[in-house]
Amino acid sequence: MSRFTILVVDDEAPARVRMANLVSDIQAQFPCEIVGEASDAQMALDLLVEKKPDVLLLDVQMPGMTGIELAQHILKNDLPVKPGIIFVTAYDDYAITAFELHAIDYLLKPLKAARLEDALKRAQHLRQLDQLQAPQPALQESLKQIAKQRQNFSVLEKNRVLLIPVRDVLFLKAEQKYVTIQTRHRAYLTEESLVSIEADLSDIFIRAHRNALVARDAILGVERAAHLIDVDGDSEKSSDAWQVIVRDFPERLPISRRQWAVIKALVR
Repeated sequence: MSRFTILVVDDEAPARVRMANLVSDIQAQFPCEIVGEASDAQMALDLLVEKKPDVLLLDVQMPGMTGIELAQHILKNDLPVKPGIIFVTAYDDYAITAFELHAIDYLLKPLKAARLEDALKRAQHLRQLDQLQAPQPALQESLKQIAKQRQNFSVLEKNRVLLIPVRDVLFLKAEQKYVTIQTRHRAYLTEESLVSIEADLSDIFIRAHRNALVARDAILGVERAAHLIDVDGDSEKSSDAWQVIVRDFPERLPISRRQWAVIKALVR
């Protein structure tokens, strides 16, 4: 029987050592091994792609990005293989109930070897039935209810999931089937819709146009610019339109008539 593979994600080194010791304690009864350890979210995402573990033992309380937000990014990206997610927490709060309702296990610190073994056996059984991913939609709904506002976007690029801090994003533009996430340094593509992003982060981004959201703190001002519009298919005429001046970026974003009053109020 092949060993059940585990990725441990915890920002505290002693906690990772403790988990490794517990896995060692149960290996005689349950063949399993830790194939990687991560101390932060980006390291965890890189190891997920590289190691393709069967299960993720994920600490809930971590600085920078919580385990809950990391789980959201794992669920939303089209990874080749998605692991089962078992949360590890020192806090017995309402989140635990939500996880239990959807058959996603949790481990309460300080952890006992027998409890870890039970959780891993449950995950293995679900994988053998090809049902490891079955609870994920329900889990994602629970995560939306209990997670704090996300701090990052995530994109799948060259078989790697990259995290882009929300605070670094200047604007987002819908272009064909993708949305472009623009920072000062480069652009990224995501399949998330502007509608869903606006719903999640409306206090950070404001709609300038039906195809564009701009970060409120990236708006330096507005300016009037002439552009050509098609009149009847054969001729054009010049028309004035207002545009957003974006901090640290040369491109201007058009402002729709509907949004003009809202944008204007921000730059008074």
